[in-house]
Amino acid sequence: MSVSLRKARSVIRKTLEKGAELELKPLSVVVLDAGGHVIAFERQDGAAPGRFAIAHGKAYGAVMLGMAGTAQMARAEAQAYFMQSVNGVFGGQVVPVPGGVLLRTAKGAVIGAVGVTGDTSDNDAIAAMAGIEGAGLIGEI
Repeated sequence: MSVSLRKARSVIRKTLEKGAELELKPLSVVVLDAGGHVIAFERQDGAAPGRFAIAHGKAYGAVMLGMAGTAQMARAEAQAYFMQSVNGVFGGQVVPVPGGVLLRTAKGAVIGAVGVTGDTSDNDAIAAMAGIEGAGLIGEI
């Protein structure tokens, strides 16, 4: 199973709707496939241009490590040297905080990840999960 462009766009639309409902700051949302490649990305009006790299880093770390952003942050706090090494291996592309959400099949296989940035990391993760669930997919925060 993979994430289609139609599903990725649905995740983004539903994530942005949740952001509007919660009155979050302008969000940027990226959806990656299981290989870490971008399927779709949107940046709301008013979001800083550097937000793509942050959203991508959240999702990229999740898919490459098979570990959602919340777990990455806990690992970084417990073993900073490990996450520094991981970031070195991946050219500094990993942003180990909430807002990087794994996409899984019903059997648990990783099929991609969603990265959201713009508000607090916890709010980013809430919006991402709403988008994922709204698109009928399974997310792991």
